[in-house]
Amino acid sequence: MEIAIIFIIAYILGSIPSGLWVGKAFYKKDIRNFGSGNLGATNTFRTLGKKAGIVVTVIDILKGTAATLIPVLFGQPELMLVAGVVSVIGHIFPVFAGFKGGKAVATSSGVVLGYEPILFVLVVLVFLIVLKLSKYVSLSSMAAAIFGILYCLFFTNDLFLTTIVGVMSIFIVVRHKDNITRIKNKTEPKIKWM
Repeated sequence: MEIAIIFIIAYILGSIPSGLWVGKAFYKKDIRNFGSGNLGATNTFRTLGKKAGIVVTVIDILKGTAATLIPVLFGQPELMLVAGVVSVIGHIFPVFAGFKGGKAVATSSGVVLGYEPILFVLVVLVFLIVLKLSKYVSLSSMAAAIFGILYCLFFTNDLFLTTIVGVMSIFIVVRHKDNITRIKNKTEPKIKWM
């Protein structure tokens, strides 16, 4: 019963559509009707601006972290990463937004923050470096995801962490398949604020 409760809480946390709720509450906009139509932080930045984008990014990271830490409260730390993945699934398929969510980059990084903070810092650094050089959020997200797998493979002995990071990275790359096509065609929008 406790395991079911843990996973339900993790899914509900992941399902919080922060971009949608922030847009509607403070900007009277449904971000699904603008830009890429995506509920994630990137479309929030494009549609609502930097302040809203930062708020949504932080919320999306923290909901992944909170879901990862929930099992600790129940005395079942071995479920931390699984609960984290459940929150990522919630973010991609949110019950509060018609099961159409974001691309899970921030929430996945939040899972890493809750379980392996050093890896989180390194992943964020890789993201920012690639973003500074390329101006593509999508490319930076995928680069950070791939770095996460490589780090786990070569610098940790945690097979389960490596597997989970691999699964989340696959989610991220697959969710960016349209972005990959646009990058190849040079039609992917670049950021202007960095």
